[in-house]
Amino acid sequence: MTEKIQAIRGMHDILPEHSARWQYVEAVLRRVLTRQGYLEIRLPLVEKTELFQRSIGEVTDIVEKEMYTFADRNGDSLTLRPEGTAGCLRACLEHGLLHNQMHRLWYLGPMFRHERPQKGRYRQFYQLGVEAYGMAGPDIDAELILLNARLWRELAIAHKLELQLNTLGTAAERQHYRASLVDYLRGHYHKLDEDSRRRLDTNPLRILDSKNPELADLLAAAPSLHDFLGDASTAHFERLKALLDAVGIAYTVNPRLVRGLDYYCLTVFEWVTRELGAQGTVCAGGRYDGLVAQLGGRDATAIGFALGMERLIDLLDDPERHDVAQKPHACLIRVGEVAEQQGLRLAEQLRDQLPDFRLIVNCGGGSFKSQFKRADKMGAGLALILGETEAANGTIGLKPLRDETSAQQVIPQTELISHLQHYL
Repeated sequence: MTEKIQAIRGMHDILPEHSARWQYVEAVLRRVLTRQGYLEIRLPLVEKTELFQRSIGEVTDIVEKEMYTFADRNGDSLTLRPEGTAGCLRACLEHGLLHNQMHRLWYLGPMFRHERPQKGRYRQFYQLGVEAYGMAGPDIDAELILLNARLWRELAIAHKLELQLNTLGTAAERQHYRASLVDYLRGHYHKLDEDSRRRLDTNPLRILDSKNPELADLLAAAPSLHDFLGDASTAHFERLKALLDAVGIAYTVNPRLVRGLDYYCLTVFEWVTRELGAQGTVCAGGRYDGLVAQLGGRDATAIGFALGMERLIDLLDDPERHDVAQKPHACLIRVGEVAEQQGLRLAEQLRDQLPDFRLIVNCGGGSFKSQFKRADKMGAGLALILGETEAANGTIGLKPLRDETSAQQVIPQTELISHLQHYL
C-alpha cells in the first residue's frame, strides 16, 4: 500500500468545520479597517532574499535561522516572506506611493518561519498587517492603538488583552544606549545564558526581552534606554501617552519592550494575554521611520502592526458558535427523474429570491432514507422533499431535522419562498 503524504510539520490545514470562525474574524477585521479608511494591498508570498536581509537585519534570528530561502532556476535567492512590513514597503516604493503622500494600508495572509512548532507558533501562520505612511506625529501612533482596541471590542475579547508600551528613541540614541548596556552585561557575563551571550555582540537589546526567569533581577537593574532619550523622543512618547489617557486606553509602560526587528524606532507596543500560555503576544507593532531610506527610498515616516490570526481565534469565547453559521438551512431531497429536474429549477428560484438562504441540493441519487441521512450529517435544519407525487402535484414536503416538536408538512411550491423567510 502506498504511504500517505502528510502536511509539513508546523504547516496545518484549516478544515471546513473550522473555517467559519476564520471567516467571522476576517469579516470583522475588514469591516473595522474599511470604516477607518484603511485600504487593502495584496502582496507576493515570495520576495528577493535581499529585501529581508536589508530590512530585518542579517544578524537577527529570523534571517540567520528561520527563513525559508531557496535559489530559483535563474540562480536568484528567493525567500518565503517571514513578515509583511518589508514587502509592503517594497511595493509602495516600487509603485511610487510614498513621496509626499499619506497612505493607510492593510494586508492579510500567510507568513513562513522555520521555528519549532508549538501551540500558537507555526511554520506557516497567518497575520493581519496594517501600515501607515507619511504621518510623523504621535496621533497616528494613537490611531493604530485605538484601532486595535476597537477590533478587540468588536470580537468581544477586550477583557483578555493588555497593552504594553515603550519608546526606542532614535537610532543614534539607541547606539549610545547599546554601548552602556553591553558594558553592563559584560560585567555580568558569567550570569548570562547561552542565548544572551550569543546576542551580546549582535543584538544586545533583545537580551532585555529574555523570558529566562533567572535573568529577571539582572535585567531589572540594567541601564534604562529612557535615560538616553533626547527631548524630541521624550516629547513624542509623552504626547502619545497623553492621547491614550484622553480616550481612556489603559496601558503599562514596559521599558524592556524592544521588539525583535532592527528597523523599529520611537513608539513600540504589544497587546499581550495570559490566556494562551507562552505565546502571549497577540498583536505587536511600532514605528520604523528609517526603513524607507534603508530600502532605497527618500526619508519617510512609517508605523504599523501585525496580529496573529491563530492566536486571535484562540481567544474567542465560543469559536464553535461561528462554525454553525456555515451549516445549511435546508437540504433538497429529490427522488425520481421528474423530481430531479423540477428540483433544480426550484433550487435556483430559491437562490435568486432568498440569496442568504443556505441550500444544498442532494446529488448522487439514493433512496429517501439514504438522502435523509446525508442531510442530517450535513447539519441541515430542514429537509425539502420532492418525490414523484410532490412533483406531479406541485407540492413539496418540509421535514424539520433539528426540531422534534415540529411535524412534517406538505405545502404548495408557490408558498415555499414565504414559508422559508423565517429561517433567515
